[in-house]
Amino acid sequence: MKVLSDKKNLQVLYEDNHIIVVNKRVGDIVQGDKTGDQPLSEVVKEYIKEKYSKPGEVYLGVVHRLDRPTTGIVLFAKTSKALTRLNEMFKNRDTAKTYWAVVKNAPEVPQATLEHYLKRNSKNNTSKAHTKEVPESKSARLDYKVIYQLTNYTVLEINLYTGRHHQIRAQLTAIGSPIKGDLKYGFNRSNPDGGIHLHARKLAFIHPVSKESISIIAPLPDEATWNNIKL
Repeated sequence: MKVLSDKKNLQVLYEDNHIIVVNKRVGDIVQGDKTGDQPLSEVVKEYIKEKYSKPGEVYLGVVHRLDRPTTGIVLFAKTSKALTRLNEMFKNRDTAKTYWAVVKNAPEVPQATLEHYLKRNSKNNTSKAHTKEVPESKSARLDYKVIYQLTNYTVLEINLYTGRHHQIRAQLTAIGSPIKGDLKYGFNRSNPDGGIHLHARKLAFIHPVSKESISIIAPLPDEATWNNIKL
């Protein structure tokens, strides 16, 4: 999975003096990890440094993350003031996050709320959704609804209310609807690019400094299955 962004192909969705929002590609890691691959945060720093001819180190705060195989909206802070306020917003869940997912097996119910208790397994980097609380588990909640029917797949829109590790992936697998390409959570084959069909589609929040209402939509990846969605 080496489809990494660089500053030439970086898709900036919104930018001002305090924040920058980008559309993450498959394969991007938001923050550095043990792989040593260049993280998206460094790509964004390079972009800012070059665009504004900034001398020295560029400040950029990581507010939240997306799993490496997923795509969509990632918000960064360009000032420490913005980072502090955004961290508080995300902690208090004062943001609205909407995702799109492509699944093979349509859920039995076309629209529902899922509530589980997720327990993380750090050895294999997965989370399992339980219907009842188990030791070291955390409550997880989301709403989903079917928004489009493809020939072989179903497209779901998901509103996320808690931000647990692999939450959408684990909860959809728990109802028998693993995400296309997600081998780790029970889909039968991988996607050619190593990604999964989970896209952070929309993010709505109050601007940390101007206090304006901000709502951002991330275009879908230019990929065969996503391109077949006509909404």
